[in-house]
Amino acid sequence: MTSLPTASPLSRRALLRGGLAGAGLLALAACRSAADTAAGRSSGDASGPRRGGVLTVGTGVDFTPALLFAQSANTLVQRLVFNTLTRYDDQLKPQPELATSWQVAPDGTSVTLKLREDVTFHGGRRFTADDVVFAVKNLQNPARSAQLRSTAAAVTDFRKNGDFELTLVLAHPVSNIFDLFEFMIIPDSATVEEAFAGTKLVGTGPYTFTERKPGSSLTFARNASYWNPGRPYLDGVEIRVVPQAESLLSSLKTGQTHLSYSVRGKDVATLKGDPQFRITPYDTGSGAHYIGVNLTAEHVGDRRVRQAIAWAVDRERLVQQALGGYGTVSATPWPRSSPAYSADAAARYRHDPDRARQLLKDAGLSGISLPFAHSNDPGNTAIAQILQYDLQQVGIETVLQPTDSPTMQKQLISQTMPALWTLSHGFAQLHPATLAVSAYPFNEAKNSSHFTSPAYTDIVRRAWKRPDSDSDEAKELYRQITDVLLEEQFVIDLAIAGLTEVAGGKVRGATLNKFGYLNLDDAYLTA
Repeated sequence: MTSLPTASPLSRRALLRGGLAGAGLLALAACRSAADTAAGRSSGDASGPRRGGVLTVGTGVDFTPALLFAQSANTLVQRLVFNTLTRYDDQLKPQPELATSWQVAPDGTSVTLKLREDVTFHGGRRFTADDVVFAVKNLQNPARSAQLRSTAAAVTDFRKNGDFELTLVLAHPVSNIFDLFEFMIIPDSATVEEAFAGTKLVGTGPYTFTERKPGSSLTFARNASYWNPGRPYLDGVEIRVVPQAESLLSSLKTGQTHLSYSVRGKDVATLKGDPQFRITPYDTGSGAHYIGVNLTAEHVGDRRVRQAIAWAVDRERLVQQALGGYGTVSATPWPRSSPAYSADAAARYRHDPDRARQLLKDAGLSGISLPFAHSNDPGNTAIAQILQYDLQQVGIETVLQPTDSPTMQKQLISQTMPALWTLSHGFAQLHPATLAVSAYPFNEAKNSSHFTSPAYTDIVRRAWKRPDSDSDEAKELYRQITDVLLEEQFVIDLAIAGLTEVAGGKVRGATLNKFGYLNLDDAYLTA
């Protein structure tokens, strides 16, 4: 199994420090594992970046315009066309992007940002502080389905000091404000509705949107006026939608596709040792596989039934067979890099079918049947089938409901999921409060499971409103959040597994940010 590195949590000092503009900092390869560095050294590419060429990226799920401002399958598109204010390095320290520096007030109730003065949108309009104001208000709009809307809503006022400096006034200290700055893409206000409809995407990013063929492909061309000097290197990018796992693997092997983050774990395992591929696991805990439970459905409103499900799953087998070993067994959402991580909590639920059967007996249930939704892509189908088998062994029959990814996302947001579903979630790799105030499955105010608890809300809100993340008091709140999750099991975490990059030998310089946004500023194709 892939191990997760330990990183320093985001400290108060890191939040207060300002960033220095410069290409060196902007080129930081956030979220990369040591494996990528080693592969680059051994690749024999000593000539440096090469200009030209079109990079082809294969994905199993089509672009969903209505979820452009959410973390979803659109993460391949967002950072190609748009920029964000800041981005984290490997130690969760914010670095400059459209913001060159920042200052958090001592009481945590405001953040002053200085902005780049040399940025234009793809249409030629100059980027200014007004665009940051619009971006925040855009996420405050409930129609955008943005997971960090609560954090955006904490911004109550904007004080501009010219075109390139502004202060965001906050209703209270917000411990995850830099999570918002990395999550929030900056759209063109004049075309935002067209972006939301998927007909026109205009940002300040390295590539301009040229064409979309729904269900087939999206294409992008080099932005010759990009503010990052000399970037990007590529002439263009094509994202190809290849929903069949075998076809995606074949397209990589034949060179029709250069790069993918959608290859099934068990298929990735077959490519190990093949010199024509470079395999890079993103060991940031940016993804976690889970079973969600709708507490309003029959039988699963009983906590004992949910705990029985947690004991029934053979997580080790799931990681090895469905994920190809690219994952870490965990009953909690937190990666080891998180200040909320606890080894004891992560190991709370193990494979214990007898205990699961006893809990079902205590609940007075036997031979129950539950609907079980899953995304119909091959990777999630394999996971669902393993989970179905495990649950069957303890007396829980499930009826699998394969569903396309956009529909599942809409059901997740609208709280219309069936009794059980399986998906993957993010947000645990950032500030711990972000998960519980932003992720649809965990949101204390309105989550996909219909779970409500005044105690849970109180703990989450106190953690969110703290100006620090690594104090003893903050860590105690994270422990209490974890205890609620483990006891209630409305989200049954199974394994931490970040994205795995499969790249042909010619690809260099692709990176992902902490939200999985694909960054190709420094990407190029060797000869």
